[in-house]
Amino acid sequence: MEQVLWFGWFRADIIAEYAALFWRGLQMTILVTLLCIVQGTALGLAIGMARLAQARHAPARQLCQYALRWPATVYVSFFRGTPLFVQILLIHFAVLPLFINPADGLLISGESARHLKQNYGAFMSGVAALTLNSGAYISEIFRAGIQSIDRGQAEAARSLGLSFPRTMYHVVLPQAFRRMLPPLGNNAISLLKDSSLISAIGLAELAYAARTVAGAYSRYWEPYLTISLMYWLLTLGLAYAVNRLEARYGRGDSR
Repeated sequence: MEQVLWFGWFRADIIAEYAALFWRGLQMTILVTLLCIVQGTALGLAIGMARLAQARHAPARQLCQYALRWPATVYVSFFRGTPLFVQILLIHFAVLPLFINPADGLLISGESARHLKQNYGAFMSGVAALTLNSGAYISEIFRAGIQSIDRGQAEAARSLGLSFPRTMYHVVLPQAFRRMLPPLGNNAISLLKDSSLISAIGLAELAYAARTVAGAYSRYWEPYLTISLMYWLLTLGLAYAVNRLEARYGRGDSR
């Protein structure tokens, strides 16, 4: 392919030659980010509720403390206190082979395990690591958001006969959600950028595409500037979506 120089130094022909690779990497990055946002939010809500679990009478009080609050606290402390890159490596090279292994997998073994590891191993490990990590951070957002709502509202709802789940669903969470939108949006943007770390275990997303092109041509400006622009546009789009949600749902929380 004929060399095409932009600004006297940027070789556009390299990007054009590997356009399909960058496109597939973009699709994978978006897919991983969306999956982890949805799963991390659900997990974060569950962990946040576990950290707030309370009961007035024994043995339910001890059950809440030892079976819910303490395990949830240890989970959050571990995933917030260790590097995400280390978590990705740990899950891919240690945890995943424990459950999915052709020889003696605890969940899947034999030819099915070999097929899953070869074709989807990096994807499963990356999504699992990002989901578990984001769930720990999102749980703190939910916990803080729920605790920011006046307890009198929950007590009033309970006095009217609403159960704890219905009180949370109809009274507390809708109000807390408006206050949680900004940090949830920031977490989603961080998750999008952190997805680049999965390239270390071989998932063909944007960072992996850039590394492949850089290795083929020993040129780094072109591939890494290209994915930087892609990540920038994705984060701008995500930030715009969050701002729209804030404008829509934040009206009722104005003071």
